[in-house]
Amino acid sequence: MAVNEANDVAVCLVAAWIHGDPRKVVYPTDSHGQFCGQQGTPNAYVERKTAICVWRKMYCIYSTMDSVCVCVCVCVCVCVCVCVCVCVSLSRGLVITMVVSLAFILLLRFTAGVLLWLIIFGVIAVVGYGIWHCYWEFSTLRGKPHSDGDVTISDIGFQMDFRVYLQLSQTWLILMISLSVIEATIIVILIFLRRRVRIAIALLEEGSRAIGYIMSTLFYPIITFVLLAICIAYWAVIAVYPLYVGLLSLTNVTTVCPGSQCTFAFYGGESLYHHYIFVLQLCNLLVFLWLVNFTIALGQCTLAGAFASYYWALKKPQDIPSCPLFSSFSRAVRYHTGSLAFGSLILALVQMFRIVLEYLDHKLKGAHNAFARFLICCLKCCFWCLEHFIKFMNRNAYIMMAIYGKSFCTSAKDAFFLLMRNVVRVAVLDKVTDFLLFLGKVLISGSVGVLAFFFFTRKIPVIQEEVPSLNYYWVPLLTVIFGSYLIAHGFFNVYAMCVDTLFLCFCEDLERNDGSPLKPFYMSPQLHRILRREQGSKLYAAS
Repeated sequence: MAVNEANDVAVCLVAAWIHGDPRKVVYPTDSHGQFCGQQGTPNAYVERKTAICVWRKMYCIYSTMDSVCVCVCVCVCVCVCVCVCVCVSLSRGLVITMVVSLAFILLLRFTAGVLLWLIIFGVIAVVGYGIWHCYWEFSTLRGKPHSDGDVTISDIGFQMDFRVYLQLSQTWLILMISLSVIEATIIVILIFLRRRVRIAIALLEEGSRAIGYIMSTLFYPIITFVLLAICIAYWAVIAVYPLYVGLLSLTNVTTVCPGSQCTFAFYGGESLYHHYIFVLQLCNLLVFLWLVNFTIALGQCTLAGAFASYYWALKKPQDIPSCPLFSSFSRAVRYHTGSLAFGSLILALVQMFRIVLEYLDHKLKGAHNAFARFLICCLKCCFWCLEHFIKFMNRNAYIMMAIYGKSFCTSAKDAFFLLMRNVVRVAVLDKVTDFLLFLGKVLISGSVGVLAFFFFTRKIPVIQEEVPSLNYYWVPLLTVIFGSYLIAHGFFNVYAMCVDTLFLCFCEDLERNDGSPLKPFYMSPQLHRILRREQGSKLYAAS
């Protein structure tokens, strides 16, 4: 057995692919192993209906040696109509998010400064309204003579129905204090960083001009979404096949035991193959992380190459190449696939270590070894920082790779030292830009979430008849909010990559050129004037 251990994993992969049947995850089966609701089987049903597996009868299997009986159940298939009203409502909410995100980006092309200031004051107004609403609810509950205003959260404990907490004045008091802290933090940041905010807006305006010349970049998130969907589908199929390898065991029993109950035994088996399922799933997870990171890296390198071609065009837009996005994608696939795969593998290994640490932490929750728990906690913190640092460096390495076409290690080294020479600008301008884009995501997802809340609670009179009847509307509401944020995040990533690329190109331009006829600046006059104004104000303050 020891001689064949090296081939066990490969043999298990082949066996899983040959004997596995992923349909067992999607469709239920009856006691004879026949799929429910599938054509060509005795359980085939009419269109637009599906089937579920229910327990119909209970039988007893008596042991031949003892008087112990074991209960088993027989599964049959029944038709159940599937309601798609909620799915249609969720789809509408996500489509609205896509339209709003596209409209926002198109408006940002022409009025970046105005829209971003509207975002800032819009968030301040929304949080201010939240503070007023929490105060109004708090005062109303405290003013009622026989209300639950004096009852605290600790008195009622944990409740599955969150509407119970909304009847407590303490809940609204906590929300009001939290929103007040957030409001004060935003105002203080705007007061002390107002000059940096103006510079960040100038960078976004320059980015909007770049996207105006390369409009195809707005649709690249769709390509990334399709590639990520393929990666997820590949991972799911490979993960399902090893789990459903085996044959159905049938036993015909005629003895009836009325009133008996069934006791679950276990899933799986005891063969050598089943001992390697966990290892197979870990390998599949590593490949999945690698593919996802490679897809994201390909998108970052493609967008960076397209925006770099805009920046390094001396005469804009005459010197901008035709089809810059397609040309950048072709260069990334043809020349930089190995570098992208290498950078993605490093990040995937770190993420894999984090998942293993989370698994060990879950296993050690019941342990009394304080040192082991402390060590796991420190390792989790270190690997979290390492993952974010690698993501940041990979992003800038891909930008340098798209500019100069060098290898991953050389590009990462050049990007690191370039950022260190401009560390103040990186720390302030980049983060302020990210903060402004984050406010845009929150405003879009929050607006769609409020619209979905009014829709599911039947507070929009025009479309009350189209609202599905729900007992618990928080699940579809949270789904719409989360999906809206993800969609807005995908579209705003184009702008974030544009600003990062232009900023890195600007730093490189300042170091390599001096504005003379022999070494002219490639940056636009607007960007050069605004960023030079910052240096002039610093020199004036120092003098």
